[in-house]
This record gives sequence, C-alpha cells and structure tokens, in this order.
Amino acid sequence: MINFSDLFRQKRIEGGLTLRSFCEKHHLDPAYISRLETGNLNPPKDRGKLSSLAQALNIQEKSSDWINFFDQAYLAKGEIPQDILEDKKSLKYLPLLFRTARGKKLSKKKLQELIKLINNA
Repeated sequence: MINFSDLFRQKRIEGGLTLRSFCEKHHLDPAYISRLETGNLNPPKDRGKLSSLAQALNIQEKSSDWINFFDQAYLAKGEIPQDILEDKKSLKYLPLLFRTARGKKLSKKKLQELIKLINNA
C-alpha cells in the first residue's frame, strides 16, 4: 500500500503539475508541500486543511481515493481516523483487529464476531 507522501506526489503528478506549478495554482508554500511529499512533515492535523489539500489534488470527495487519502494521512500521523473513532459500534472491535494483525490467536467466538462484523460492513 502506498504511503501518504507517495500518494500526495502521485496525485499531483497525475494532475500534470510540477511541485511549483501546483503550489502557484493553489497558493501553497512549495517548501511545505515538498516536506509533505518527502515525508519530512506529517500531514496537517486540521481536517479542513487536509480536505483542502485533497480538493487541490482533484480527489473526489467521499470517493475511495478520498477515504484512502485521509486514512494514509492519519496513518502517517500514527492516529486512528476520526470517523472510525466515532463509530462506537465498530470501535469495540479494534483491539480484536489489532491482535489479529499482530498474529495473536483468537478464540473461535472472537473470530466469528470479527467475521460477522466484516460481513455487515
């Protein structure tokens, strides 16, 4: 899976813009965008600023690219996306998912709960 920095750069290039032309078009600081694209700076914490960057990259709101852009931004910051944290029903399954990803053994009951959750998503 592509990380936030690479995704940002890829989307800018897909739009046919150099870093400088992208920044001029959207009134952004080239040094700031360069640091985002190289991974030397975490994505902004402010959701509005992140949305503005996604829109500047012509990422369609609520598309799978939009969701991936935000997921990768949160991952780069070491955070869980806000929409997941607000979903109280699914939130209780995060520890189960993390343990599974780390290769821990699950009880049959917990595994069935996880399968049911995935099927209902």
